[in-house]
Amino acid sequence: MKKVLVLGAGLVTRPLVRYLLDQPDFRVTVASRTVSKAEALVAGHPSGTTLTLLADETDKLAGLISEHDLAVSLLPAPLHPVVADLCVKHRKHMVTTSYLSPAMKALDGPAHEAGVMILNEIGVDPGIDHMSAMRVIDDAKARGGRIVSFRSYCGGLPAPEANDNPFGYKFSWSPRAVCTAGKSSARFREDGKQVDVPGPDLFACVHPLHVEGIGQLEAYPNRDSLGYVDLYGLEGIDTMFRGTLRYPGWCETLKMIVDLGLLDETPVTYPAGTTYARFVGRFLKSPPSGDVRKSLAGQLRIDAASPILDRLEWLGLFSDETIAITGKETTPLDVLGSRMEQKMQYQPGERDMIALCHYFLAKFESGPDERITSTMIDYGQPGGDSSMARTVSLPAAIAVRLILTGGLMAPGVHIPVTKEIYGPVLDELAGLDIRCVEKTEPLGA
Repeated sequence: MKKVLVLGAGLVTRPLVRYLLDQPDFRVTVASRTVSKAEALVAGHPSGTTLTLLADETDKLAGLISEHDLAVSLLPAPLHPVVADLCVKHRKHMVTTSYLSPAMKALDGPAHEAGVMILNEIGVDPGIDHMSAMRVIDDAKARGGRIVSFRSYCGGLPAPEANDNPFGYKFSWSPRAVCTAGKSSARFREDGKQVDVPGPDLFACVHPLHVEGIGQLEAYPNRDSLGYVDLYGLEGIDTMFRGTLRYPGWCETLKMIVDLGLLDETPVTYPAGTTYARFVGRFLKSPPSGDVRKSLAGQLRIDAASPILDRLEWLGLFSDETIAITGKETTPLDVLGSRMEQKMQYQPGERDMIALCHYFLAKFESGPDERITSTMIDYGQPGGDSSMARTVSLPAAIAVRLILTGGLMAPGVHIPVTKEIYGPVLDELAGLDIRCVEKTEPLGA
C-alpha cells in the first residue's frame, strides 16, 4: 500500500487527487486549511482521507510526512522548503509543480544522502514546457544538430468563445499568484545579446505573436530564461526566450496597474466603508478632483478615453462600491486580487485554454537546417476540470505514480529535463489527450 500526502486543495488539485485515488493500492490524504475543500476533492472515495492543516502546524506536518511515502506540496511556494526539509529528514519523496527555488536547490546534497527524490516544476509552465522542449532538443542533438534559437511561450487563457470581458482574462488559478508573477524581473538573450528587464518594466517589454487556431496574442518575458540555458544543454545559443501569452490589451493595462502601485504588498488597514474610488484615490499624487478616472488619466499621462481606463472602470475601481476587505490589515494587492477574482471568473459551462508554443531553429553540419515547432492547445472540459487544472496537476500525479511504483527513481533535487522523466510522463499525458504536436520545416533544401 502506497500512501500519498497531498498538501493543499486549491483550484488545480482535483485531477491529481482523482488520478491517485484511481491507482490500485494507493491511499491518499488531502490536508488543507479548509477541510471542506479537501472533502470535495475526495468526494467520499474509500481510499481517501481528509484533515485540517494550518501553515504553522509544523509538528503536525512532520508527523503526517513521516506516516506517508510521498508528499505533494501544492501550498504557496514559500512553504515548499519547509515541506522538503521534513521529507529529507524522514526519508520521504516529494513532488511540487512550483519553480525550483535556491532554498529547494540547496537540499540536493541532503536529498541524495537520504535517498529521496524531490521533483520540482512538474506542472504545465513550468513542467510540460520543459519536457516538450527537451524532447525536441534531444532529438535534434541525436541527429547531429545544434539549437541556435529557442523561443517558448505559454499562457492560460479563456477559450475564444469565453473571451468576453475587457481584460481578456479569467482566473483558473490564484489571482494573487497571477498578479505577483507580473512583478518579477526577467532576462533573456536575443541575437547574442543579453536583455535584462526590471520588474516595473515587465509589461512594457511586449511583442505580438500570431498563434494558429487562436489568432493574435501578446507576449512578455517570463522570469529568467537564461537560467535554463545550461539545464537544457544549450550553451552558446544565440536566442533564448521564455514568455507568457495573453490576449491583446492585458500588458498595457497591467503596466498602468504596476505604475499606479496597486500591486503593492505593504499592509494597510482600510476603514469600514472604503469605496473602490477612495481606494484608488490613495494612489494619486494629488487629491482627485471628484472624477477619479480623469485624475488618474492625468497622473498616468494617458487619454481619459483610453481603453486602459475602460478596463479599470469595468473592474469597478472608480465606483462607490465598498471594497471587500475593510477594518483589518491587508494589502493593495489583496484588494485588487479579490476584486479581479470576483469579476473575472469562469461561468458554468465556459472553457479555459492552455496555449504552449515552442519555436526552434536547428543547424546541421550535414543536411539542411530546420525550423521546428511544438504546439499544445488544450481546452477545459465544460462542467468538468479546467485545462489549467489538468495540465498542472496530471504531470505531477503521473510522476508520483512513477516514483512510488519504481518507474522513476533519481535521488536528489530535480526538474523534468531528462529523458527518464519526460519520456514516460509525456507518453502518458498523450494518452490523456494532452499532447504537443511537432512540425519540422527544412530550410534551404
